[in-house]
Amino acid sequence: MGKKGDLSNFERGMVVGARRAGLSISQSAQLLGFSRTISRVYKEWCAKGKTSSMRQSCGRKCLVDARGQRRMGRLIQADRRATLTEITTRYNRVMQQSICEATTRTTLRQMGYNSRRPHRVPLISTTNRKKRLQFARAHQNWTVEDWKNVAWSDESRFLLRHSNGRVRIWRKQNENMDPSCLVSTVQAGSGGVIVWGMFSLHTLGPLVSIGHRLNATAYLSIVSDHVHPFMTTMYPSSDGYFQQDNAPCHKARIISNWFLEHDNEFTTTMAPTVTRSQPNRASLGCGGTGASCPGCASHKSPSTARCYPINMGQHF
Repeated sequence: MGKKGDLSNFERGMVVGARRAGLSISQSAQLLGFSRTISRVYKEWCAKGKTSSMRQSCGRKCLVDARGQRRMGRLIQADRRATLTEITTRYNRVMQQSICEATTRTTLRQMGYNSRRPHRVPLISTTNRKKRLQFARAHQNWTVEDWKNVAWSDESRFLLRHSNGRVRIWRKQNENMDPSCLVSTVQAGSGGVIVWGMFSLHTLGPLVSIGHRLNATAYLSIVSDHVHPFMTTMYPSSDGYFQQDNAPCHKARIISNWFLEHDNEFTTTMAPTVTRSQPNRASLGCGGTGASCPGCASHKSPSTARCYPINMGQHF
């Protein structure tokens, strides 16, 4: 069975050598293992004295050369979210040879780019980056044994209906975590449930469903009813650390005073949290920024009882 594709220069030289040695076409085919083009190769050598193939110069030339690929790569780096039409239009503005969208798609694939959805990462502000760096430096000398004594806690919202907005970007296979290939997300949305929970290395803590706005008074109930029993049970030697973020209700005066009263039982640490979106004041509370909110109207001091869209209830 003959080989597929054109013969290499070495194979063409073997054809000429076999024919010059006096072998017939059938004998040369049996010796070399292929039968095609033997006669043509030998005739070309006799007429022109060449054994190289010109097939590599045949066919339509590529419209996007190395310079064009570099230009297209710069367009991708400048705008990862550009559509195929926008990339083609911007490319044709500065290049003499115009191309179509199909050529753009083929070229991008040859360069290793594919249209993919960006990875979602929490939105971190500049202030929060500084706080996170301070927290990391303050705990950089902690050992594994130190971290074993930490009980982690947080409240989180789980959406029942995700946003159907789809954003696609152009990236290579190893660029999935490149900053220009990411899309930031915030803890917001409608149609979801909110829960508060805590855990440690030793065991899982309570998971509390939240059904109304979480202000300092409601968070105080969670701390006294769930955090205190968990910490005193898991860390009877008073060597435990209760970890919480810097949400406004966590920093309220009544919460700080409660932790000071129980500082002989466990230590409280506060880690910077990710950036949260502004809640809708009409339905989710005002965050303690105004007295027009129904949840804040009954608060004597907005600075110590800020209104947030989280609610407390029974265990799941």
